[in-house]
Formats: sequence, C-alpha cells, structure tokens
Amino acid sequence: MHASLATFLDNADGAAKVMAHGRLLLKLSRRFEAIAPAGFARAARVANYKSGKIVIHADNGAVATKIRQMSQRLCVELSKGGPECNVMEVKVQPRQIPSQSTSSTPKPLSGRACRAIEATASDLPRGELRTALERLLAHVARQE
Repeated sequence: MHASLATFLDNADGAAKVMAHGRLLLKLSRRFEAIAPAGFARAARVANYKSGKIVIHADNGAVATKIRQMSQRLCVELSKGGPECNVMEVKVQPRQIPSQSTSSTPKPLSGRACRAIEATASDLPRGELRTALERLLAHVARQE
C-alpha cells in the first residue's frame, strides 16, 4: 500500500488532483464558515465535494437538522464565488478530540473498602458473586 501511495504522489497528475481537491475543500470550508450562522459554523464543517454535491459533517443531530432546513439557501450562497452546489448532504459526525480519553482512569479503593469487600466475599457461598468480588480485589488499584 505504501509503495502505491508513493507512486501515486510521485505522479504529477495524481498529486495535482489531490492538491486541487484539497484547495477546493479549503475554499469551500472558508466560504461555509463565512455564510453559516455563527453557532453552526463552529459545530459543522465541510467534509467533501463532488459533482455539485457538498457533504457537511455536523457535531450533533440538532445542528444537522437546522443545516438541512437551511440547505437550499446555503447551496445558493456557496455557489456564489465558488463551484456549483446543487445538493447538500448533512451527516452527524462528532469531532474526534485526540486528547480526549475513551477509557476511564482507574480509581483506587481505600484499605477499608478492600477489607469490607474481602469480608463480604468470605461470608458468601461459592458462586458467581463471590468469584466476581475476588476478581475485583485481584485487579483493583489499592490506595495506600
């Protein structure tokens, strides 16, 4: 895959097409930010453009719905001073924040809590609940 991408980018025709499309998307993005109402310009962005169809990604359903309602007016405004825009497709696509963690930080249990769980587990008959409590104690971070 790497070799084919390098070959494609080394080819003047291939790289030129990619760069031209990138410039077009940048121009459309700036135009969209200028014409969209202030709150929507920050919550939606141009994702792609092809043959008169512009794709907008919105952060949530409410923004997507409102942009769909305004799509005709936005298409007309985007067409002024830019490529022809006949159709606007709006998709809900929340932004990916790289610094945002998807997993939670382990919270340590106090010594008192660990002793209480140990006592509870030892009083229980063999079974799923006792096994689960023992597994919890084996994997939990303990507070010193």
